[in-house]
Amino acid sequence: MSEVSSSPKVLEARISEAYRYCREVAKREAKNFYYAFRVLPRAKSDAMCAIYAFMRRADDISDDESINVDERRVLMQRWLAEWRRARTEESTAAPVFLAVSDAQRRFGIADSLLEDLVRGTTMDLDPLETAADGRVDLGDGIQGYRTFADLYRYCYLVASVVGLVTIRIFGYTDPAAELLAEKTGVAFQLTNILRDVKEDAERRRIYLPQDLLEEFGVSNADVLELAGGRAMKANEKAMLTRLSGQAWRYYEAARELLPMIDADARAALWVLVTIYSGLLKKIDERDGDVFSERVSVPGRSKMWTLLQGTAMTLTARRG
Repeated sequence: MSEVSSSPKVLEARISEAYRYCREVAKREAKNFYYAFRVLPRAKSDAMCAIYAFMRRADDISDDESINVDERRVLMQRWLAEWRRARTEESTAAPVFLAVSDAQRRFGIADSLLEDLVRGTTMDLDPLETAADGRVDLGDGIQGYRTFADLYRYCYLVASVVGLVTIRIFGYTDPAAELLAEKTGVAFQLTNILRDVKEDAERRRIYLPQDLLEEFGVSNADVLELAGGRAMKANEKAMLTRLSGQAWRYYEAARELLPMIDADARAALWVLVTIYSGLLKKIDERDGDVFSERVSVPGRSKMWTLLQGTAMTLTARRG
């Protein structure tokens, strides 16, 4: 390694370029999350973009159905090995790894949290017998979860861990914020699950817990039929309304969390909660019909939320 390539000034320039690269990834791919990133102070916004780009790459490897699962596992192991090396070899690290390492130092993000984050992102690559999230074979080539407790574990791994990383960037002092961040992540993921029931069923994944289906007399075959275009019945709407109600209860944690994080990051959390809860509200307005068309929050509504968040940020800075 040359002295020039490892000099502080050169490394600082490479870190700045790495953050720019991550911001482009987030701007292109992050959708709802990027609205929140934009109302953060620059250092926190950069860190969130770095974490997002890191997650995005793991997710892309995991979801690339153009190659088989065994090949994806090999690619994931190589990528993880490269990231782990980058922790101690920053001079040769790829841009995303360089930015993430810098964000970890600035905001006290432990390696173990990022390991958990990758584990959650890549669970679909795990064979069922070793799946960390309680996913099981439901028959007929369908995978899913037996109970809500099993589903909660999945939500924790794919969303709550993200929340635990995020609040370290946002800033907090009360340890109670961590459980609230966990529950907020569950609220977001339950919203995603409700929105994506149709698409997931088409992939032979049913994330609606089996005990919930049984309570309302709904079978996995019914869910597949709904994904295929059959009209919803009253009991099926009631089932999805029940899951929506559980999500709303977890959104209460987000409201409790808001005043616990640093004032300069509250607008970002508010933007995220407003957009995601707005999506859940849209699902409720359709009586749980997520099958006839994909439910989304209109872009103009997101822009209005962003403008409100920006105003909150300016107010916080003047205060």
